[in-house]
Amino acid sequence: MIVDTHLHVIDQAALDYPWLASVEPLNRNWTYDDYERDARRAGIDATFHMEVDVAPERIEDETAYVGTLADRTDSLIVAAIASCRPEEEGFAAYLERQQANPLVKGFRRVLHVMPDELSEQPLFRENLKRLGGTGLTFDLCVLPRQLDKAIALADLAPDVTFILDHCGVPDIAGDARQPWKDLVGEIAKRQNVIAKISGVVAYANADTWIAETLRPWVEHTIGAFGWDRVVWGSDWPVCTLGGGLMAWVAATHALMEGASEDERRKLYSENARRIWNI
Repeated sequence: MIVDTHLHVIDQAALDYPWLASVEPLNRNWTYDDYERDARRAGIDATFHMEVDVAPERIEDETAYVGTLADRTDSLIVAAIASCRPEEEGFAAYLERQQANPLVKGFRRVLHVMPDELSEQPLFRENLKRLGGTGLTFDLCVLPRQLDKAIALADLAPDVTFILDHCGVPDIAGDARQPWKDLVGEIAKRQNVIAKISGVVAYANADTWIAETLRPWVEHTIGAFGWDRVVWGSDWPVCTLGGGLMAWVAATHALMEGASEDERRKLYSENARRIWNI
């Protein structure tokens, strides 16, 4: 069975998502019910909700909303990775409030669509270090050219566990191996960084990719980090840009054909359960 560490639910009646207006294929509701049907068919038995970059004033509303989904009978949702704004003065108080919520297992501040200097601000870095000792993780969603910024954050807070989303967001369609390959190898040297094997179908050519298209990117990431520091994620519904949940799950199984049963268990579920204590 699989632990999916990267689900987005989009409910435009409940929350505001300013960025959706510029991504027309995703600009609709993507409900938990839609996801759950296919997730159960695919062998997913536990899911983490990943923040969806809602309007800043709705961040805590999103976490509360995810809580209602998690409270449903037999819900797959067992954890939430909440949005945050480490660049703001109110982060310390926000962190304290989230620590009181057992559903929240970590945070993410989307960086790949933000100015590079955001993560270099002194307040951002000071607040990020506050996660040390809390057991809460921090997801890094960065472009390959920003991986050096991610490395700097991992070095800045060695007692914080960072999660590198989507194999470092490689440009698979453009076959842009560098600087992605070298920088993934470099960030993997940091033992406090975990790689998320997630959603890379969205970065391939939607019409022509096959499992073998993804192999160099997935295998390099796993090879750099090792089987004890990788987790799996769907990145639903973003993965629908490249074929959808079922296609990504099927491709993952094909790519893991040569892995041992123990290695597959680590990627699919055991590492996630250990890292986030679920």
